Amino acid sequence: MKKFKHLTILGVWLRTITILPCIMLLTLPLAAQEDSTDVNGVTIESVASDQPLSNSAPTASKSPDTGNTAWMLTATALVLFMTLPGLALFYGGLVQSKNVLSVLMHCFTIACIASIIWVVCGYSLALTEGGEWIGGTERLFLNGLTADSLNGDFPESVWIVFQMTFAIITPGLIVGAFVERIKFSAMMIFSGLWLLIVYVPACYWVWGGGWLAKAGVIDFAGGIVVHATAGASALTIAAMLGKRQGFPKSLRPPHSPGLVMIGAAMLWVGWFGFNAGSAAAANGSAGMAMLVTHISAATASLVWMFVEWKQTGKPGLVGIVTGMVAGLATITPASGNVGPMGAIIIGATAGIVCYFACGIIKEKLNIDDSLDVAAVHGVGGILGTLMVAFLGVEGTFGGQGINLDTAGDQFIVQAKGCLAAIALSVVATYIIVKITSVLTGGIRVSEEDETMGLDQSSHGENGYNIQ
Repeated sequence: MKKFKHLTILGVWLRTITILPCIMLLTLPLAAQEDSTDVNGVTIESVASDQPLSNSAPTASKSPDTGNTAWMLTATALVLFMTLPGLALFYGGLVQSKNVLSVLMHCFTIACIASIIWVVCGYSLALTEGGEWIGGTERLFLNGLTADSLNGDFPESVWIVFQMTFAIITPGLIVGAFVERIKFSAMMIFSGLWLLIVYVPACYWVWGGGWLAKAGVIDFAGGIVVHATAGASALTIAAMLGKRQGFPKSLRPPHSPGLVMIGAAMLWVGWFGFNAGSAAAANGSAGMAMLVTHISAATASLVWMFVEWKQTGKPGLVGIVTGMVAGLATITPASGNVGPMGAIIIGATAGIVCYFACGIIKEKLNIDDSLDVAAVHGVGGILGTLMVAFLGVEGTFGGQGINLDTAGDQFIVQAKGCLAAIALSVVATYIIVKITSVLTGGIRVSEEDETMGLDQSSHGENGYNIQ
């Protein structure tokens, strides 16, 4: 009976992600607009209505730039490397040994689900021309895409898969909030719906030409689109799901700090594709983004380590690598506008603020955000999004792109973008959890299964077979 129950749940989930895009399409404006918008450094221009839409002007007579194409192919592989295996191993090492396989399974499954949704409707709704709130329908099922379709001066197919890797890692980040206690079927349904209802609109608002892009918000590589949305949703679902057994006093430490460090190191390497790849070209902007990304990560790592050393009496491996992730998340939205000195300021701020945010969420708010997604990614992404308004000022700590006279106005725009992403994420996550709970008979595993561990109870496997 259990097997048939799972098949029924899977059927419900498949029907849900098939029907939902159709419902959304009923409200979409089908007429293409004629403005142009900057998305991650790439100009999107409208094309004639009888031509297939792409994120560039008509390019029938152009040839792809081989250098830019090679870099974007490399950056795409690096961003996927962040999730598989980077994030999976980072999260996997942080949980108990009886739950390590469930975390790996979550990350891998989300990568598959997000890839299919992105091809079916995600890319079209997120990154092609539409109205104020959602993109167009011209690229549903990647209709009209050919090997010759270009995005700027490199193949549109490369742009699609590059952005797909962002759509993969963003719901993957939320896994850290509900590890060790969520049903696998609930995780699948939640992740699919969240990608459609939260990530796709937020992506369009900021990068696809939506209302925040028109307001002039700066988010070079995902402080709002990726980190603010994932962080706010992580805090919401963690509060709704409830605490793990033994929280907060009797929780066991990470079962494999070594695995945590290996996964974190992969994230650090992969993040170069994440940030530098968002320049969408092999140019000076990509080079500077790579440099400031590295500086921020290194600074935040050391600052976190010293703060923890002062607070606990010992510097820890898990602490220093968590600081690195905080530095990476915080520099992400600003990596296209700040210089090296600005990166040091951002990294140092991230190391301090995100460290104490972890304690506030778990001790003051009493929310079991298991692997500190909200404190590290949410707080970090928002912090970097706000700081770019001042550290990106031309002539200030090597900043570029923002005029000193408009820094205050830019800060207001940045804050508006963060608030919009948080509001969308919290409200939508609450609704999605309620829907998922109805479809799965509750999203949390039983006490018995939680005690046994999700590796055995959900997947019938063990992470380690020691004889």
